[in-house]
Amino acid sequence: MVQEQLQGKGVTVTVDQAKSVAHEYSDKLWMTHKWIGYGLCILWVCRMTIELAASRQNRLVKNMRDALNFKTNTSSEREERFHYLSVKSSYLIFYTIFFLMAMTGLGLAFEDAPILKDIHGPIKEIHEFLQYAIYVYVLFHLVGVIRADLGKHRGIVSRMISGNGQ
Repeated sequence: MVQEQLQGKGVTVTVDQAKSVAHEYSDKLWMTHKWIGYGLCILWVCRMTIELAASRQNRLVKNMRDALNFKTNTSSEREERFHYLSVKSSYLIFYTIFFLMAMTGLGLAFEDAPILKDIHGPIKEIHEFLQYAIYVYVLFHLVGVIRADLGKHRGIVSRMISGNGQ
């Protein structure tokens, strides 16, 4: 492709020269991917630190356990409990997928480590699979937010953007 593009501009390069240019772009893209991954790993660690620093009453797992133990009397309460547990469970699934994505990404970033050389292939396959799991999660999340905004939780998108919790 590089060779064809340059020939269209009247420049002639050898196949080796074109491969060298293409490889340089590939390397830059890989480095950008790695730095974004490092940043996302830092954000994940910050999120987990916030969760652990929160009071026991405000932790996700405790709130889910309380919701599971909550005795519902009406169908409205059961529906609200189910929705709450579904949303919070999806967060746990997302954090798990994100953690695995981060760990496999770090495994790929530090592929030169002797302990990782033999398992590079499986790590790469898992990382690529998790990419699609994140795409699916984002799609379901967007659909859920739109449904909530159009339904029972009108204005949720505006509150998320403005930060106004009312």
